[in-house]
Amino acid sequence: MMIKADPRHLYVQVIERLKQDIEDGIFKENEKFPSEFELSRSLGVSRATLREALRVLEEEKIIVRKHGVGTFVNSKPLFTSGIEQLSSVSSMISDAGMEPGTIFKEVDNVLPNDEMMNKFDCGAGDNLVTIKRVRTADGDPVVYCIDHVLAKHLPNGQDVLANESIFNAIEQSGDIRIVQAIANIEPVGYDDEASSILRCGVDVPLLVLLQHHYSEEGEMVLFSKNYFRADKFSFHVVRKRV
Repeated sequence: MMIKADPRHLYVQVIERLKQDIEDGIFKENEKFPSEFELSRSLGVSRATLREALRVLEEEKIIVRKHGVGTFVNSKPLFTSGIEQLSSVSSMISDAGMEPGTIFKEVDNVLPNDEMMNKFDCGAGDNLVTIKRVRTADGDPVVYCIDHVLAKHLPNGQDVLANESIFNAIEQSGDIRIVQAIANIEPVGYDDEASSILRCGVDVPLLVLLQHHYSEEGEMVLFSKNYFRADKFSFHVVRKRV
């Protein structure tokens, strides 16, 4: 396991060697690393060099260091997706070879508050439907979804949501087609409601995807707040030079 002669910085060699060992299964997901003393001795490097390599690996989310407990290999996300195209959570789960499912938590029909009136550009008397669901992968909860839509955009009522995606329910009348969304991703360390529903401990962070969905006419018809388990999902963006 010793590091061989190489012109690159020693800590870079250590990083690549540990990444390869993880890839080869020598160190498995959620498995505890040997102590710094054992690891530095087996690699033939100083503890200072090893610590610099571990610092970089922690920044890259490949390992996680828990104070007073040790260093562990992070589990790889089960689902990864670009956010350039609108795609459903069900599609992401299916693409990973798992069975998507839905657990309905709550459907409320209420009058909008000031924030929602501003978002939807609606009046105080317009009914707003709020849908809370848990999306599952092979029965395990992985995403907590909170969706807001004006009741007038659900021509067949709320009951259709039991068997249809929200997109399909909104577009059934043929009068509205959702064509784009503005999305923001925010990291959340812990959320009392979402973390409990998704069975996350305080050491499992969440990714919150906030999306404003717009019709062809530019009207905002759906506002979504989705909590993803960060140990299950990762998102990326393809950037092009202009």
